[in-house]
This record gives sequence, C-alpha cells and structure tokens, in this order.
Amino acid sequence: MYRNHTCGELTLADVNKEVTLAGWVQKVRKLGGGMTFVDLRDRYGITQLAFSKDVNADLYEQSNKFGREYVLQVTGTVQERSSKNMNIPTGEIEIIVNKLVILNTSEVPPFTIEDETDGGDDLRMKYRYLDLRRSPVRKNLELRHKIAFETRRFLDERQFIEVETPVLIGSTPEGARDFVVPSRMNPGEFYALPQSPQLFKQLLMVSGFDRYFQIVKCFRDEDLRADRQPEFTQIDCEMSYVNQEDVLNMFEGLTKHLFKKVKGIDIPDFPRITYAHAMKYYGSDKPDTRFGMEFVEIKDLTTGKDFIVFDSSEYVGAICAKGAASYTRKQLDALTDYVKRPQIGAKGLVYVRYEADGSLKSSVDKFYTAEDLKKWAERCQAEPGDLILIICGETEKAQKQLCELRLEVGDQLGLRDKNKFNCLWVIDFPLLEKDEELGRFFAKHHPFTSPKEEDIPLLESDPGAVRANAYDMVINGVEVGGGSVRIHNSQLQNKMFHVLGFTEEKAQAQFGFLMNAFKYGAPPHAGLAFGLDRLVSLFAGLDSIRDCIAFPKNNSGRDVMIDAPAVLEQEQLDELNLKVVIKE
Repeated sequence: MYRNHTCGELTLADVNKEVTLAGWVQKVRKLGGGMTFVDLRDRYGITQLAFSKDVNADLYEQSNKFGREYVLQVTGTVQERSSKNMNIPTGEIEIIVNKLVILNTSEVPPFTIEDETDGGDDLRMKYRYLDLRRSPVRKNLELRHKIAFETRRFLDERQFIEVETPVLIGSTPEGARDFVVPSRMNPGEFYALPQSPQLFKQLLMVSGFDRYFQIVKCFRDEDLRADRQPEFTQIDCEMSYVNQEDVLNMFEGLTKHLFKKVKGIDIPDFPRITYAHAMKYYGSDKPDTRFGMEFVEIKDLTTGKDFIVFDSSEYVGAICAKGAASYTRKQLDALTDYVKRPQIGAKGLVYVRYEADGSLKSSVDKFYTAEDLKKWAERCQAEPGDLILIICGETEKAQKQLCELRLEVGDQLGLRDKNKFNCLWVIDFPLLEKDEELGRFFAKHHPFTSPKEEDIPLLESDPGAVRANAYDMVINGVEVGGGSVRIHNSQLQNKMFHVLGFTEEKAQAQFGFLMNAFKYGAPPHAGLAFGLDRLVSLFAGLDSIRDCIAFPKNNSGRDVMIDAPAVLEQEQLDELNLKVVIKE
C-alpha cells in the first residue's frame, strides 16, 4: 500500500505517530525563515505537510519545487500545529516529513481545483476528470452512492429482487425519440436503447418475480434542459398483487427512509392531491408547495366593466404575494416583461397594490372602482401590504403562465428554500391527451396504464374524460417519480390500443410478446420509477442534474471530454451496411 492513513483522518490522538500518506498537492505556502507548508489532498480530506530547512534541507528544497496537482507519497511524524485551522477535521495537526517520493508530476491545471473554482462550465466539462477532484463535485457523487445504497437496503429488506433487463431492445413508442443501434448481424435492422424497462418489468411480474427493482440507465433522444440528460438513471420498481394505495405507501416509505438516513430529516406523510386540483390551484401537475400563493379565479368579479381584455378572456386568475406591495414600478414592469417572454407567452400582467393605509392602486384603475378592487382583494384573502397579480386568457394557457409567474415571484421573495422539503403525490391523471392537429388520442403516461374502473365505460364514449390509476411523486416542484397500476388483461389492453388508434397488426408487431404473455395468467401489478439524478440533485440543492452525474453531456448532448458523438470511419459504416446522408 502506498499509504497507511488518508488525508482526512489524523487528529491530535495521532500525535507522535509515524504515518505514510499519498495524494495531490493542493497548495504550497512558502514562508520566510526556511519553512514551507504543503496541503496534501485526497478523496477524504486535506493534511498539512511541514518542511523545514533546519530539519531536512534536501526535502525543504524539493518542496519548493512542487507544482499544483503533483502526486506525492510522504512519510513523517504527526505533530500538533501551532497555528490551527478549525475549519477542517485535520486542522489541529501537521506532518513533519522525513521521507518523500514524487509519484508523478503535473502540468498546471486549466482551472483551480478548489471549492470555488475559476473554471467555467465548458472548461470543467472538457476536463471533467479534474473537476471530479473538487470537493463539492465529489460530495455529490458520494451522496448519489449513499442514496443508491440505502435504496437497495430498503428494498432488499422488503423482498424486492434486483433484475437486470436488456439494453438492446426493439423500438416502442414511449413519448420520446429512441436512440437506435444498427445491427451488423442483421443488415438493415436496428436495436433501440430503452427509454425505460417498462415492458420487461411487466413481463417479470408475469414470470412471478412479485417484487422487482433495478437501478438502471435509460435513454431518450429529446431536447435537453437542467433536469434532462440523454442518458439518465431510474430507480425502477414493480410489484404484483397490489393496488395504487399499496404502491404509494411503499415508495413514500422509501423516500422517508432516504431523507432520514441520508439527510437526517423526518418527513411527514405526503399529502395527495388530484391532477385537477393541482392544475386549478397551481397551473402545474408538479406543484411547488413550499409556499402558498395559490390561484384564485376572479372572472366573475371582472366582467361587465368595459375592460375588453378581461371580458373577452375565458379565464382570469390571480395570485396574492404577501408583503409585496412595496414592489416598484420598475419591478412590476420587469415581471410583465418576464411573462411576455416567448417561452411563457402572456400578453400582459395586471397588478393591484394593497397599500399599508388600506387603499388599493391598480394598473386598471380607470375601469374598476376601489369597491371593485376591494372585492378582488377579499376573494384573494389579501391584506394591507400585499400585491395581487393577475393573468387572463384561455384557461389552460393562462394557468401555465400564472404558474411561471408564481414561481418567479416565489424566487424573488425567497420562498423556495432549498433546505425545506415539501413532498406530495399527484393522483388521478387523465388517461389520454388529444393531439388536436392529428385528431387522435395519445397515452399521457404509456399504453399500459390502467383506467379507473368506474371510467372504463367512457373509453368509447368520452375518452378525454377517463382518469388513470396513475400517480407522480413531487418534491419541491420537481417530478421525482411516477407510475401507474397496469392493465393486466388482454381484453382491456386491446380496447386501449383501439382507442389509441393502433391496428391489430401494429399492436401485435410492437407489443405482441407482452399481449401473448398476458394470455398465461398475468397477475394484477403496478409500479413506478424514480429519477435517481433528480432525487440526488434535490438532496444536494443543485440547480442541474448534470452536477451529480460523473460524466454528463452538455446542452447539445455532447460529451466534450471524449468528443462524442463523432463521425464513423467509412470502413465501419460499410461493415454496418450504413450510408450517411445529411439533409440540407
């Protein structure tokens, strides 16, 4: 072994002990009077090395030539420091070095390997192997390990078995584009990388495995954002002989376990709200409930006053920002510009200030009396000092715009504390959603989601009104996990395919193996999948899942470190029977 201790464990209890350490040079501090101090770093921490010209002139001279990130092995004696650093666990001791081996030298790194680095995102991603040496990045991966480990422990204790499912599968429609892989042995044919192990975990239930889980890579070729990567990791789970309540209780238990074991936090029971409630009061199926500011509909209070904008709108909704009446005109204009951005698409924003003296001032004063505005304020439960913000338009669009405004104001008022966690279940999703352009229905989750039993008759007469036995776990406005009770009999599954516009031949071609399996006694089953990356990023307080993945892609789906994806050599294309034609 190159070391008998790590750089993060020595304390005053080890004084006078001879130790051997190995690690990277974090910093060299040359003092007057023939003293040089070197911070030696490894995964576990930092230990100060002391080199004195009076004690060992040769080692002292060598220490003055160390560069950042040199790899050293040192042997020496633990000594109490005269100038202690109580910010680190080893800050009360140092090593008086008596033997030194330079295991490797290093070029000057392209950015500082410090908690607060001078490297931008692109540079850090290009040299990700150096970025991973930084303590905050390393801690994110240690947190990820801990969450995965505790997940396995919890599920193993409850009779779940981890089963690996294939990575090379057939292409199936699951809501996003597939990544495809050409088959050399089967010219002109392609595998797809799985968007999820959905079909296989259902087959495992048919196989009698009863309780399955897998911490598994999934792949989706979709536009990227902060909480998306082309390859991501799910905690994928399925159970037999259970109903929706069983699944919610099991995985609420897992989430509480992770919060307790990993963060030392006791989480209360999760509220359950319907999809309809979430949309009505938050404009989102993943509401952030760390703060109030729920939507209030005031359409009935605004009509008949000759304000054509409200009169012609299907929906008029308000939020009440507590204590925000002090917002300046400049701040209100900035909020108006925010909601008018193309990504949000509102046409404007109406405000009502409830002043401390009880008066009400609005951007629509010339249409509405003080008495009118007072009724709005009462409906919104506003008090002096509060600010009411109003958006109108088509119901669904206006609610989504009001949702974005609510989150922005919540941020501005400091209401979205990353150290506070609000967990909930959203249930009773619509089973289907209609594409108006194509004039047909698509599964909101996937084609195997079971409708509510009482809604099955509506599949033929009113498909859009059918509710699903589907559920999402939401934490702080992030959809962390989701799943459903599955269809487990062939007749209902065939009816679902029919509603979705599948011909019998197409359904058989894409899902024949599952439908055939259902003929042999499929048990009732249900499951869900957690996004491990999202869960870790929430626990770590990160803004992007990229920071808790060892080797992530950038926003263009590129790995800039290894420069992938890349062009293939013609010889390789020929072997795969492929010809590349890039459309103009």
